[in-house]
Order: sequence, then C-alpha cells, then structure tokens
Amino acid sequence: MKVTPTLICAFAVFVVIIHVPCDSVAQAVPAAGTREREVAAAFAPIFYQALGDKPRSDYITKFDFDGDWRGDNNWLHADNIRFPLNAYVYYSVAETATHFFVHYAVYHPRDYKGGETKGAIVSELMREGVRRGGRYDPTGIAEETSLAHENDMEGCLIVIEKDGTGPNDGKVKYVQTFGHGSFSKYVTESANGFQSVKLERQRALLYIEPKGHGIQALGNQKLEKKFVVYRFMGRAEDATRRKSSAVGYQLVNLDILWSKAGPGKNNSQNNLTFGEFHDYGVVTLNLAQANGRISERRINLGSRGASLLGKVGGINMARPPWGWFERDNRQERGRWFFDPATAIKRDFKLPNTFSTAYVRPPFWAN
Repeated sequence: MKVTPTLICAFAVFVVIIHVPCDSVAQAVPAAGTREREVAAAFAPIFYQALGDKPRSDYITKFDFDGDWRGDNNWLHADNIRFPLNAYVYYSVAETATHFFVHYAVYHPRDYKGGETKGAIVSELMREGVRRGGRYDPTGIAEETSLAHENDMEGCLIVIEKDGTGPNDGKVKYVQTFGHGSFSKYVTESANGFQSVKLERQRALLYIEPKGHGIQALGNQKLEKKFVVYRFMGRAEDATRRKSSAVGYQLVNLDILWSKAGPGKNNSQNNLTFGEFHDYGVVTLNLAQANGRISERRINLGSRGASLLGKVGGINMARPPWGWFERDNRQERGRWFFDPATAIKRDFKLPNTFSTAYVRPPFWAN
C-alpha cells in the first residue's frame, strides 16, 4: 500500500485521540480556578445555623434556588415546597506570597427579624412614612438591625497562613465575620484585644443567628433547641429532608453573582438581580511580579450591582460581599472584598512581613 501524507496525518490524529484524551490534557494543565476551589474546600467553615419559628426561612441556599435570577420573588418562593432549599455557600479566594484570603457568603431568601409577618409589615409602614413625610426613621428604630427584608447575605473572611506550596498547606490565623452592617474580628491564637474562634481541623466554627442571620464565632451563645450544622461535603443537601442535624453544603464561586452585577447603566435599568448600583470607580491593587518587584494595577470597575433586588420590607437591603461596609463607614464599601490583605493587615495591626501583594489578579479584575 502506498503511504501518502494524507494517511500519515490521519493515523497521527488517530493516535493522539487514543493516547492523549481530553481529560488527561486537563489534568496536565489545571483549569483556571482549580487551586482556589481546593483552598476554599480545605478551609470551609462549619456553620451552626440556629432555627427560629419559621425554619424554612433559616435554611441556607443559593440566590437562584427557585430557578431564576429575580430577586423580587424570593420572599414568596421561600414558602413554596416545590423549590428545594439545597445548601450552597458562595466563595472567592485571593492569594499573596504569605496568605490565602477566602470569602464565604451565606444566602437566605428572607431576613425575618420581628417575625415573617410583623417584621415585614413594620418595614412596609416605615417605608410608607418615608414616601409621605420624607423621614426615613421617625421612630428611631429603622436600622438594618430591625428591618425585615427580602433576601439576606452575610458572611466571613478566613485568612490562612501558608505552610507549604499546596492549597491544603496552611493554618487559619484570622477570621472576620459580617452581620447587620458590622465586622467582628477573631484570632485562632491568643492576642491582646481580639476574641478567639474555635477550629475543628482548620475549619472555623461559626454561629448563624435565626431570623436575622448575623454570623459570629461559635462560643457562649445559647444554642436554640433546634439548629442545623452545615458542613462542606462537596454536595448540596436539602435541610428540609435531613435525617439528623448535619447537612452537607456545596461551594459555588461568587463570580456567577458578579456576572449579574454590571457594568453599565443599561444593565442597572434591566437588572432583575440587583436593585441598587454603586459607582466603585477605580480600585488599585498591588501585584507581585516574577522578578520580585511589586507593581500597581488599576481596575476601572465603574457602576456595579451593590444590593440585591428586594421589595418586601426594607427595599434592596441584602448585599453581596462587594457591597458590605461598616454602618458608620460607607466610604469603604467593598474594600474588605476587593483588597482583603490590606484590610486584614490594618484591622489586626500586622507587621510588614504580612504581604499585601497578590500573586495573581482576582476574578473580578479580568
């Protein structure tokens, strides 16, 4: 048989298909984000979720639990048993030469402080007072700590000191939790001025309050008789079908929610996920270069969705991590998320050996 170039090429392709399958190539060149997900999985917290009088509103899930990305139907759909409340926790990872920074965000369809009916009614009355009289808080109690609202997102930042090169190599050193417009600071070793957080094999033990869902370190809180313990198991289990107090949760990257957040005015006008947009302008980060130098990168974020669309109770009161800020410092909206290394170094008064230069740009900078 005469061997032609065409036959040679065909045979070569046949050999490649058999001996170099697609999954082998994928293993040789890890997909983007694989390292970050492994870090998030290795240090995923254990959440002790206390249950109020409406447990279904206390089970954690994801924003699109009802199959759509609308924010203004989640309060209603939270009651609908057709929608399973499979457990998910959002995450994102940043990395410097010395530490990993992992944000975890916990979503509930409702914040029902004051009760599912009473809390929503009080919130509606306060809002009507604003419309008629222009005063947001005639009673003096209309704060985020007292208003029920559609959608709820609280979370934490876990800071891991590297102890090797792998994504599992490290020790949790600092933890910050967020709830009701306030950050709480914890350490894993004794330090002046800071509370401690308990660990179970490098997983922080965190407590989520019922109804309002603020997050704290598990400690001296009086655990309600009913609660759910959410553990990362790599699968999303439905707490309504649990046979014990333990429920497994799955991780989902925050980039999916970020993709709904903008940018641009057209997006804000037609957006059903976000109800409030904020102009973040330019965010500047330090990036570590291969030659050991540090460079600045300026990312023009512009207008981005900063509050989830919600129309029951307080309007648009639930915020993703880039919308979080201290109640008395709105100027730093998103700083904790966009530049966690700088925020942690400042908040815990850490030395210059604590690196604030990232080894790669975060997902939101691309």
